[in-house]
This record gives sequence, structure tokens and C-alpha cells, in this order.
Amino acid sequence: MGQMKTPGVYVEENKAFPNSVVEVATAVPAFIGHTEKAVNGDKPLAGKAWRITSMAEYHTCFGGAPFPVCTIVEKGGGPAASAIEPGAGVARISGCSKISSMAFSFNGKEYSLEQSSGHFILYYSMRLFFQNGGGPCYIVSTGSYNDDLQADRFRKGIEELIKEQEPTMVVIPEAVLLNEADCTSVQQAALQHCGGEMRNRMAILDVYDGYKDRNDPSGDCIDAFRNALGVNYLGFAVAYYPWLNTVIVQDQELSYENIGNADILKSLISDELVLEGADASDPKVTKLQAAVDQISDASLVEIEKTLLNNTLVQVSPLFNTILKELKDKLNLLPPSAAMAGIYTMVDNSRGVWKAPANVSLNAVIYPSINITHDDQEDLNVPIHGKSINAIRSFVGQGVLVWGARTLDGNSLDWRYINVRRTMIMLEESIRLACKVYAFEPNDANTWVSIKGMIGNFLTGIWKRGGLAGAAPSDAFSVHLGLGDTMTSEDVLEGLLRVTVLVAISRPAEFIEITFQQQVQES
Repeated sequence: MGQMKTPGVYVEENKAFPNSVVEVATAVPAFIGHTEKAVNGDKPLAGKAWRITSMAEYHTCFGGAPFPVCTIVEKGGGPAASAIEPGAGVARISGCSKISSMAFSFNGKEYSLEQSSGHFILYYSMRLFFQNGGGPCYIVSTGSYNDDLQADRFRKGIEELIKEQEPTMVVIPEAVLLNEADCTSVQQAALQHCGGEMRNRMAILDVYDGYKDRNDPSGDCIDAFRNALGVNYLGFAVAYYPWLNTVIVQDQELSYENIGNADILKSLISDELVLEGADASDPKVTKLQAAVDQISDASLVEIEKTLLNNTLVQVSPLFNTILKELKDKLNLLPPSAAMAGIYTMVDNSRGVWKAPANVSLNAVIYPSINITHDDQEDLNVPIHGKSINAIRSFVGQGVLVWGARTLDGNSLDWRYINVRRTMIMLEESIRLACKVYAFEPNDANTWVSIKGMIGNFLTGIWKRGGLAGAAPSDAFSVHLGLGDTMTSEDVLEGLLRVTVLVAISRPAEFIEITFQQQVQES
């Protein structure tokens, strides 16, 4: 109370309780990539971080899916050296050309589908995120579907996140569409942002060419990823392998309009009718051929296009094969967005201190590569410590996340994802709560208040299972005060030092069960 100069009665209210620490949000990813639009009403959002909470909000502010267009290219004029069964083509992504190739065979010839546009994958990744438990997140639109993929756009998007304190994860699924060098530069920029500048968020990285087997003739994608990434701030990053075959894109989302060269499509379907022995004089065949001729008719209205596409689906196995190849390619997605959703789901149901592993993935059919027990050994415990978490398919269990390590696998402090993320939550929560004590008297009263505030907060975290220990004293301790964390010089210089020791629970990664026979006793 200020100095009293006038006689009278004065009331002073003393605090009975210390301030409280509010736990910060732990699962708020920030996605960076290309969108159809970026506008909120008449307010442009391009290049800005914008918070959304659902896919409906995404549609309102950032639009819908890109329109993929493929062209049919004949690979050879003679019989195929090795026939490729329809529908058995494997989606492949060539980052530098941004073209995806899919293969099929027909009438002894091999063909490929070359995707020439609509190669952006942020929209599909967002759907995968929300289907795996995603919630509030930020979107940074780095351009429209008419813009080229450029590493500088993604790096500027990362810089934009410096203005936002809420995001706890950085996800850039479209980085894998760049060439390998540019992809690495974007991922290193994400590491610098998370571990060097902000230190309150993690980067979920995708392995470049992560749909390939490690024995692929083009090289080991895991070794290439590890060698290129460097060693800085690995404790703030995590990576998963392999990519995922999903069910995000459905049959009804594709049609004959997704084939760029309609004339070749018409020719192939007409040849298919001849090969099946159709009678050209049959009125039904004549009517069907007339429908096929409409493929290149640009004057059709939407209902006519729908009827035409339904006709082709019903009568042409080749057309179904082509659409299936395109759908399989679009459904091959890097796992970072799905894992951001898993982090959100686990945080909301169990807490940030629960390792985001041994959890099944939604909207995923199977991983692009089948990883065995022996295959995972080098992924999980490599000599240099850059652990890559495996996504594996188990009989009777589905597709599970089977790893919980950061890229800093050799560090006993930051080896596990949940340890790093729990520490980030504790640091941010306590830091923000202590701001109220800035410029308060640096004396015993302030020290007791701070110690009580932090102690109450950590006790609550311990009761919920976030800290390990049979009693609060085993789980944490808070130290501050003259002769403990500060000297007289510190007080004179305006320093108030607080030391918080916490025992964060670690996952039981390896469970060993020992069996031994014993002598019969009765």
C-alpha cells in the first residue's frame, strides 16, 4: 500500500494463493504449401499464417483439391518384354520434374501415365491429418496451383511462423516434390527454425523418395536422407519411413477429364471394343462408340460429362485401369501429415508425455514398403544416431506407428519424441507464467511465490502421469533464492535465477521377458 497521509480507514487485500501456470497447447501443427486460393472474405492470406480448426474452414479459406492431369504415353511399339498387369503400376515421384509415372499394358504394348499438372499434395495431406485426429492448425499458403514449386517459397513460409507463438509442429509435405537438394535445404531451414530460433516446436520431416525400398537401384533413400540433413538441432526433428498408400482420393473424384490426351484415350477404348469381338453393326455398340467419341467434346455440360464417365466406367476395363493407376498415385502420400494428426490425437487422449507410437493409422491401406523386424534395426538404432521411425503393417492389427525417437537418437536427453515435446510444454508454460514477475522485487516474497506457482503446476503434471516418481519430491524439484541459485551480485544485476529439475517419463521401448525352468516342487 502506498504512503498514508490522510486520516481514515484503509483496506489492503493480500493474495492468499500464488499465481497459476496455464498449460500451453501441445498439438498445433503449421502446414506450409500450395493452395487453390488464400483468402478470408476480402482479406488476402497468401504468405501469412492462418489458424483453422476443420477441413470446412480450410475449404472456405484455401479452396479445394488440385486438378490432376495425366497424358498417356506409349513406351514401345512391340510386345512388352515383361507384361505389366492392369492396375499393378507403382506410383513414382520424380521430384525435379514434378511428374509422376504410372504404367499399364494393353494389347501387347506398354504405356505410362505422365502427370503434367495438379501435382500439389497439401490438400490431400490436410485430409489425412484430420482423418487421423487432427485439430486446430495453421496454414501458410506459399502459392496457388498455377505457381511453380520453389524452395524459396517454402523457406519464406517458415520465416512467417516466427510471428506465431502457438504452433508446436512444422510440417511441409510438399517439400518432397522439389529436387533432392532443394528438399534438403527446406528441411534444414525447418530445423533451424525449430531448434535454433524458436526452440518451442518440432519439425516432422519426410524422407525424400521414401516410397522406395532401401535396395532400390537408384540408391538407399534413408542413407541419402541422413547424409544430407546434417547434425544441427536433430533433437527438434523426427522422421518416418516409408510413405503411405491411403484412401484419401476416391473413385468419384476422378474422370476421363483427368486424361490430357483425349484422342489416345478414345483410340484405346475403341481398340478395346474391337478386341472384345464387338459387332460394329450392333446398335448398342454403335451407341457406345458414339459415347466414346464424346470424350473430346468440350461442349458437354456437367450432367452429360457425368453420364459419359459412368458409361465408360461400366463398359471399359481399360478405362478403369487407367483411373486406378491415377488414383493409386494420388493416394501415395508422405506420412508427416498423418503423424501430426496422431500427435494431436494422442495428446488429447493421453497427454503429450505419452509416446506417439503403437497407434494405428486411419485412411491408410498399407505402407509403400513392408518393413521387417530386421529391417528396422538400422532405422531405429544406427551408429550415427539419426533414428528413423518405422511405420509397419502387422497381421490382425493394421498399420501401426512403430517408433518414437527423434533424429537425435544417440542423446540420452532427447532421444524420445515425448520427452522433447513434454519439456517444450513445461518450458513454455512456466516461461509465460513467470513473465508476470518481471520487475517485481527480487526478494524472498517473490521467490516463495514463484516456487509455489511452479511447484503446484508440476504437482498437477505428476498426478496426471507426466512425470516419473513415487512422490512429487521424486518427480521434480524447484530451486531459487540467495545462496541457492543466486549470489549477491546476481541480485544487484537484476537476475532472478530459477532451476527446475524434472524426471520425465520415458517409453518402454524394449520389453524383455526372461523364462527359466524350475524344479518341480510338488
